[in-house]
Amino acid sequence: MSTKSEQVKVKANVNWPITILLIIGCVTIFFPLYMAVIIAFKQPSEMTNDIMGALSFPSVWSFDNFREAMEVTDFWHSLGNSLLITLLAVGISILLHSIAGFAIGRGKEHGKMYNFIYLYIVSGMFVPFAILMMPLVKQTASMGIANVAGVILLYVVFYMPMNLLLYTGYLKNIPIALEEAARVDGASTWKTYWSILFPIMRPMHATVAVLTALGTWNDVMTPLVIMSGTGVNTLPLAQLNFQTQFGTNYNLAFASYLLALIPILLFYLICQKQIINGVVNGAVK
Repeated sequence: MSTKSEQVKVKANVNWPITILLIIGCVTIFFPLYMAVIIAFKQPSEMTNDIMGALSFPSVWSFDNFREAMEVTDFWHSLGNSLLITLLAVGISILLHSIAGFAIGRGKEHGKMYNFIYLYIVSGMFVPFAILMMPLVKQTASMGIANVAGVILLYVVFYMPMNLLLYTGYLKNIPIALEEAARVDGASTWKTYWSILFPIMRPMHATVAVLTALGTWNDVMTPLVIMSGTGVNTLPLAQLNFQTQFGTNYNLAFASYLLALIPILLFYLICQKQIINGVVNGAVK
């Protein structure tokens, strides 16, 4: 009898409106991914205006579109540029933004100046890129950094407000007694940070790495306006070759999109265990 009553209680606790919304959300996410995979394996002759024909499986599963997409985008060279920009932007962001988060986060407890600096930097999250685009193009050109180095520098600056917000929030969960104990043992502030705080912030490092990498890897506008005319392409820039004034080659485009998805997806899967913990702890005041 107790088992039946427990089953009835469990069934009664099901929130059907939320469950239905979750199912709709899953279908909404799955459908575009399904279409991307199907179109990537189809030949252009199989693309029809009929909805059932568009949803059907390809008659022959072939990797020809992937091979041609790799040739059109100069895949390995573009992949190398994207990896270089993303890895350097992520690495520099973790180092600099964590140090800034430590300095400002601990300094906020001792003076209003640090609180003003914190609010000033975080307010950069509300400035759209469209406003900064033209001034940045002229400034990077005049400074001679309208290249890969300039793009990496801009990414480090662009993601500083968000990352600073996460790091300072995460530091609030680390007892200051750890730093005081280190000072008693004779450790300097620099030694305390690198030996104690930096390893403890590993979940937040993973969160910052994934969020920064996702934005950097998928960004088109920054490399487009900064590196225009240099002949250096990232994967998103190379994929613009599929779009012309006469139309878009969807078969090659979707094949290229799936190829570009693999590296960042693998990176996310590696770091996913640390992400939720880092985001939750970083959001706590």
